[in-house]
Amino acid sequence: MNLHQFRFVQEAARRNLNLTEAAKALHTSQPGVSKAIIELEEELGVDIFARHGKRLKRITEPGQHVLKSIELIMREVGNLKRIGEQFSAQDSGTLSIATTHTQARYVLPHAVAKLRSSYPKVNISLHQATPHEVARMVIDEVAEIGMATESLADYPDLVTLPCYEWQHVLVVPSGHRLATKERIGLDDLADEPLITYHPSFTGRGKVDAAFATRKIAPRIVLEAIDSDVIKTYVRLGLGIGIVAEMAMREELGPDLVSRPMGHLFGQSVARVAFKRGAYLRNFVYKFAETLSDRLSRDLILRAMSGHVNDYEL
Repeated sequence: MNLHQFRFVQEAARRNLNLTEAAKALHTSQPGVSKAIIELEEELGVDIFARHGKRLKRITEPGQHVLKSIELIMREVGNLKRIGEQFSAQDSGTLSIATTHTQARYVLPHAVAKLRSSYPKVNISLHQATPHEVARMVIDEVAEIGMATESLADYPDLVTLPCYEWQHVLVVPSGHRLATKERIGLDDLADEPLITYHPSFTGRGKVDAAFATRKIAPRIVLEAIDSDVIKTYVRLGLGIGIVAEMAMREELGPDLVSRPMGHLFGQSVARVAFKRGAYLRNFVYKFAETLSDRLSRDLILRAMSGHVNDYEL
């Protein structure tokens, strides 16, 4: 048995048992993939896949166990490569980060600049995606670290730690009736045209849940993934905006006013994620430490070893 066979089996499972797609992903031929899988099955003495003719139909029960073992082996192979990279080049390499637009635009710039200052030979590869895609990138080792508010804690293959708390804020034109209202309630927002995030981004679930609890159907006229886009359409008069407070780190200008909405929508938590069992290079720990004073190399090491699942903010 060899690593090529392991990769072919793993990729076939990832591609919903489509050997043609697996072959394309691995830049090889479909017959070559099929042959390698059959050879591995013969060597192990079990069928990893059940077949109908030449087509794979499902993963067998022993195949499920084989796949788990292959996952562990391939994870350790990745770790060996990273160990080699770290000890052959202590202060250089590429840090791949998967994150959402809001984190990339408002939270990460300072941390990236600080890392580059400490490790000038380290390049940054930034992948902006949905929270689900962020999780998959970390699991598939496209990225070493992920950062998002939603979804990350839902994946058992990830070790996640809370990074910081944040709340939503209301953005309205300076002359709007809510700009100076002492305390804004959900009833005040019920009849207003709202501009906010797409349902899978930036704590939108908290907003929807608050309205649903009160049995209020909000008038959401526009959804976006970019806080700057939301503010732009507020300026154009399409409605009032609900954005993450991180987007308020830059001056709004005299035409817009922001109001905190934590009392209506609660607190959200941005989390960082690492693949469980992965080997992290020194500058990955350094980068994580710049994201929050609550994150430390020791804490991350303990979490990766299974001794810490979370901590109090």
